[in-house]
Amino acid sequence: MTEVPASPIRVVVVDDHPVFRIGMTALLEEIAGIDVVGQAASEEQAVSVTAEQRPDVVLMDLDLGGGSGVEATRAILRARPSTGVLVVTMFGDDEALFGAIRAGARGYLLKGAAPDEVERAIRAVAGGAMMLGPQVATRAVDYLTNARSARGGVFAELTDRERDVLELVARGHDNATIARMLVLTSKTVRNYVYAIFTKLDVSDRAALVAKARDAGVGVERSGDPG
Repeated sequence: MTEVPASPIRVVVVDDHPVFRIGMTALLEEIAGIDVVGQAASEEQAVSVTAEQRPDVVLMDLDLGGGSGVEATRAILRARPSTGVLVVTMFGDDEALFGAIRAGARGYLLKGAAPDEVERAIRAVAGGAMMLGPQVATRAVDYLTNARSARGGVFAELTDRERDVLELVARGHDNATIARMLVLTSKTVRNYVYAIFTKLDVSDRAALVAKARDAGVGVERSGDPG
């Protein structure tokens, strides 16, 4: 068990389903060192409660009825970048999940995760770490594998991992976001990008994106997520 910090981890729970929200709150209130300081049922409430309570961690549902957990995450982190957002999802579409990554969320769990897994994730995110539940990590691999299959045989000179990086560059992601999605360091991603520059004979990122998209890499197709 992780050592309980001297100061409790302040948590806000965001979910538009009251049964889940109240149940999660009750669970967290039984864990030493975690203090639920607020709840929200909508995108607007999430932003407001977080601004007022200044929590260490926000548990964020992606589907907030008429609102978006991704947009709430973006607004929360714009105002207070130090907040750790932990997405807890039933698995909507992949684009929403990876949209949360792009918005800056640091953790991802499935609803129904075991209490000890939820506790570990909250403590990790509060400490500044990235936390991917195993099923979410598998989903990320599947997402990239499907994208690779759709690419076919273009840019055969690239390794599979370089193709993964190229796919995400072509979709408009920066190195930090790609590092989170592939569970790599930013330095490693930067090295991959430079290697791709050399192999594809381009001098900058804009030229790389243009060349990739001309070849169909990073271009949405029917059947793609989102």
